[in-house]
Amino acid sequence: MTTSVLRTENPLGWDTMLDWFDSVGRDLPWRHPVGGWGVLVSEIMLQQTPVVRVLPIWQEWMARWPKPSDLAAASQADVVRAWGKLGYPRRALRLHAAATEIAANHGDTVPSDVDTLLALPGIGAYTARAVAAFAYGKRCPVVDTNVRRVVARAVHGAGDAGPPSNTRDMADVEALLPPDDPTASRYSAALMELGALVCTARTPRCADCPVYDTCAWQHAGRPAYNGPAKQVQKFAGTDRQVRGKLLDVLRASSGPVERSALDVVWHDAGQRDRCLHSLLVDGLVEQTKDDLFALPGEAG
Repeated sequence: MTTSVLRTENPLGWDTMLDWFDSVGRDLPWRHPVGGWGVLVSEIMLQQTPVVRVLPIWQEWMARWPKPSDLAAASQADVVRAWGKLGYPRRALRLHAAATEIAANHGDTVPSDVDTLLALPGIGAYTARAVAAFAYGKRCPVVDTNVRRVVARAVHGAGDAGPPSNTRDMADVEALLPPDDPTASRYSAALMELGALVCTARTPRCADCPVYDTCAWQHAGRPAYNGPAKQVQKFAGTDRQVRGKLLDVLRASSGPVERSALDVVWHDAGQRDRCLHSLLVDGLVEQTKDDLFALPGEAG
C-alpha cells in the first residue's frame, strides 16, 4: 500500500484514536510535562523492558538526578548500581555519557532536534525521534514493535509485522500522522498504546479496539502471520543471566571483590569466564592490578 493511499483512506482515524487514548491511556509519569530529560531517561529504560519494571527505577532516578548534570556528576559505579535489575546495563553507561555531553555542550538541556539528539553518545534513531515527539511535541514517525504490529494488521491486513524495514516502516507511520505537530505527537503515543494494550502479539483484544470497524486484518478474516519465524528471546541459562549474576555481586559490594566471590555464582566456568570478559570489555567491570574486580571507577 502506498503512502498516498494511506493518507487518503486514513484507516486509523485521528479523532477516534485520540479519543480512545484520552479515555484509556495509562497515566504514566513521563507522559506529563517532565521535560526532555525525563522523557530521555524513560525511553532508554523502556528499551526491551516492561513499564512495570521501569516505573519505580525511573522515579528513583528522577528524584536523585533531576538534571543531566546531576547524573553526569555521579560515578559510573553509582549509575550501574542504581540501574538495578532493569537489564542490559550498558544502557546505564550510555545514558551517563549522554548526560555528560548534554551538561557540557547543551546547557544542561536535552536537545529537541532529531539530528542533534542523534549526535549524542548512545542515542539511536528510535530514541531521538521519541524524545522529539514526546518531550517536544514534534511531528516525526516513532516506530517500535507495537506500532509496527498495529500498522501491519490495521493497515496492511497482515497477522503481524514481518522483518523491520526502516524506509517502509517510517513511510507507513509518517503517512498516518496528523499534519500538525501537537496532534501528531499525541497520535504517535496513541499508536504505541494501542499496540501495548489492545493489539498485542499473542492475544489481541479486538473487541476493545477503537479502529475495529476499519481494521484491514478484521476485513481479511484475521489471517495468521505467515512470515519468517521470529526468534524467541530466552533468559535462563543465557549469557545475559550470567552477566547479571556477576554484576549483582559487585553491586552488593562496597569495593573490589576477589575472583572467588564471582566464581560461586555460576557453575559453568567457561561461560562464566566469557561473561566476565565481556563485562570488562563493555566497561561495566574493572580489574585491579591485584586481580580484584569492581564496578567502573572503584578498582582503585
